[in-house]
Amino acid sequence: MGLASEERPLPLRRQTAVPGRIVCLTAESTEIVFRLGAGDRIVGVSGFALFPSEARRKPRVGGYTGIRAERVLALRPDLVLAYSDLQADVTHDLIRAGATVLHLNQRSVAQILDAILLIGRLIGEPEAAERLCLQMAAELEDRPTGIRRPRVYFEEWDQPLICGIGWVSDLIEAAGGTDIFRERAESSRAEERRVNPTEVVERDPEIVFASWCGKRVSAERIRSRPGWDQITGIQENRVVEIRAPHILQPGPSILHGFRQMRETIRAYRETTISRV
Repeated sequence: MGLASEERPLPLRRQTAVPGRIVCLTAESTEIVFRLGAGDRIVGVSGFALFPSEARRKPRVGGYTGIRAERVLALRPDLVLAYSDLQADVTHDLIRAGATVLHLNQRSVAQILDAILLIGRLIGEPEAAERLCLQMAAELEDRPTGIRRPRVYFEEWDQPLICGIGWVSDLIEAAGGTDIFRERAESSRAEERRVNPTEVVERDPEIVFASWCGKRVSAERIRSRPGWDQITGIQENRVVEIRAPHILQPGPSILHGFRQMRETIRAYRETTISRV
């Protein structure tokens, strides 16, 4: 005896629709969607979206934390891409208003690759996402071996001092250095990555990288801190600025910062060898 119509299970159907109108609340999600070949579906971006150049012609929905939900909703998005706890309030409002939101929180290189794969599947571009991740992983895995790794300090902010987040520490290691605050890189909150200036002196980095999100780095200000003239990297004038969009946005653009790190560490190593 067959099931009554109301008792029959519904047939499973493959979902073929993909989001046609995408709003990206951060720069890295904008870059990812463009790199996956779906940039034409983006209808709104963060004011910090720089890559690729076509992204700068898209409608702006606000800055990183000053985005207003009504401005996003006016664009009638099928999907909103957001990032980090700093955007929790706006995505809360968007979800309550009925928007579909993917809110990511990647903190390491592995999680960045996972985020790319997830976005790729969600927007119907899984093969492109896999290709991009394989390309990024291949470059990051081509790391020097059998060498002495210089001690590296990465400064994400200067007031107070905040050391690098997880993916920055991963990039330092991949580039051939040793992050002097590796144990703090796993902390997701910036407050948990605060360092005391005397700690930096004690750990004596041989290279100092700095990227102050939202403002230019002052190497002179770094060099003039009390006691920092004892640091090897300060004495040998190895204070290097990396542009924030090239290192602090957790997407494909981190390769720019990685290459700069790798070249700086390689040059240091060559100089050290020539002294022997």
